[in-house]
Amino acid sequence: MAFSAQVKEELCRPHISRRCCAQAEAYGALLFCGAFHPRQARIVTECAGLKQRLPMLFRKAFKVSFDQLPQPGEGKGTFLIEDPAKLDAIFDAFDLDRDASVSLHINLALLEEEHCRTAFLRGAFLAGGSVTDPMKGYHLELSTSHYHVGRELPALLREAGFEPKETQRKGSRVVYFKQSHHIEDFLTWLGAPVSAMAVMNAKLERDLQGRVNRQVNCDSANLDKTVAAAREQLAAIERLRESGRLETLPDKLQEAAALRLENPELNLSQLGALCDPPVSKSALNHRMRKLMELAGGA
Repeated sequence: MAFSAQVKEELCRPHISRRCCAQAEAYGALLFCGAFHPRQARIVTECAGLKQRLPMLFRKAFKVSFDQLPQPGEGKGTFLIEDPAKLDAIFDAFDLDRDASVSLHINLALLEEEHCRTAFLRGAFLAGGSVTDPMKGYHLELSTSHYHVGRELPALLREAGFEPKETQRKGSRVVYFKQSHHIEDFLTWLGAPVSAMAVMNAKLERDLQGRVNRQVNCDSANLDKTVAAAREQLAAIERLRESGRLETLPDKLQEAAALRLENPELNLSQLGALCDPPVSKSALNHRMRKLMELAGGA
């Protein structure tokens, strides 16, 4: 199951206790669903939890039933209301005039209580929201075809302490989050703490994997440098030996050359530990530089 679907299933589990919250959640779902206008309310979903929740939600919120329900076993199902009396009940609950040809807005008077605002945003996400798998990236969005609703939603979110971003996509207003901690907080606030924890764990895992990759890359780069330096040192020592000058060098330089010839894979710290007595990386590096300088004039 996709992560977005998991989140929606979790959000559908809480019981609908207050009628005001049921109306707020239904309000959010309608403003962010497939269609909501004076002649029709249509919600399309493939979330099994939402398919079970919507009939109960609309009965509690408006005391109405859907004119059309998804067929059993149907993947993406449609909930439809076209009965004028039912639409009147819904529009009246939101203090809207069904006969007036006006653009829809968010009626903030219906969302004065925090629990109602939470319910509204939960309904909005269930009907028009999505979130990416946190192992692949961080992106949560709410999309609506109602222009004014899309412009008013960010203000509602900011009042709740969030900092969303906005954009326009194919005639819809999109409000979104791109940072993991914003998504964690938002999901927790909506009522999906398990999903929020999954985002947090995914971030920790991705950060850990990133640190491991950086360390591996660093170790690989250091190894490449060690190998390249060892090749240069071996080439210099070989030139000194071929010219007959290696045997004339001081004992310390001859020891360094012999150790490098015997241990071409070791770094300077490891090579220095084999000296008698052991010497530091800096001291052995000085000896190797001296050998290369001498080889340059060999």
